[in-house]
Amino acid sequence: MTITTTPTSDLGTVASGTAASLRTNRRRRAGRSTLVTCALTGAVGTLFVLTMMVGSFRIGAGEVIASVLHLSDNPSVDFVVRGLRLPTAAAALAVGLALGASGTIFQQVLRNPLASPDFVGVTSGAGLAAVTGIVLLQAGGLLVSGLALSGAIAAALVMYLLAWRDGVSGYRFILIGIAVALFFEGLIGYLLSRAQLFEARQAMHWLVGSVGQASATELRLLIGALVVLLPVAALLQRPLRALDLGDDAARMLGARTELSRAVLLGVAVVLVALAVSVAGPIAFVALVAGPIANRLLGPAARGVLPAALVGAALLLTADLVAVHLLPTPLPTGVVTGAVGAPYLLWLLATTNRQGAGG
Repeated sequence: MTITTTPTSDLGTVASGTAASLRTNRRRRAGRSTLVTCALTGAVGTLFVLTMMVGSFRIGAGEVIASVLHLSDNPSVDFVVRGLRLPTAAAALAVGLALGASGTIFQQVLRNPLASPDFVGVTSGAGLAAVTGIVLLQAGGLLVSGLALSGAIAAALVMYLLAWRDGVSGYRFILIGIAVALFFEGLIGYLLSRAQLFEARQAMHWLVGSVGQASATELRLLIGALVVLLPVAALLQRPLRALDLGDDAARMLGARTELSRAVLLGVAVVLVALAVSVAGPIAFVALVAGPIANRLLGPAARGVLPAALVGAALLLTADLVAVHLLPTPLPTGVVTGAVGAPYLLWLLATTNRQGAGG
């Protein structure tokens, strides 16, 4: 019997070739990620300016930019841009960034494309707390936002504790979240049925979601949280990718799985809670932003920042459509719901055929 051995030099050549191929693929993915992120940043900036250009009083792009950056002194333009349109545009930008980032974190940590704050009870907890304040306490403004923030965080803590069994399973967390969301929706329906007409209308308007209802204090809080938490989420990309491989593989790579999962979910919950406190529970943006960003980035590439930019682009576009392109101006959540519902049906059908998602 003849035994054939591979020369050591050949093994070294194969190993170096594999390493070079991996480096080339890594550079290609990094280049594509940079290109996509820059393109999304440009698109979001364009939509942000466009939001302040259109309306009954048309303003040029140069005038909008000069007014926002305080490069000119035109009282009429400054009043329209800074006083009327900039708060709404800034709210749409900030809420979209927060929803996009939180949605993709939920989906990657729980390893399910259907994992979204919309469906696992976080936004329902915010909605229940806000509706309780409106109906029972006749609350408004900053108090409603504070109640929504508290409700979202409390709902997330309850679901995390209920899902804990020597660790948190994504599948169990999602099932518990759906059950909690349905329970909260039932309580919301009961409160609305007992409310006076004016209170019920106010609560329903808040539940639909609109980027034009935030105060300056709420908006500044959300922007400050984005400045702090988006870089934190970007730094946590490595443990996020490790969790994609499963808990056992992540532990072998040195990741502290439960700590990483808890911190990432905490970042996502704070972002979505602040977004809901600013604009109400706007549906489907958190669900859709991550998958769109992943398609743009290509296979095996995921990023919190691109998903956040996609969320901002979606919400800015939805606000433009809701306010300027429909016969009657509508809340932003109506447009996102109309677009997101068909996407959800498509996602359920495709994940079922592929054997994913349960």
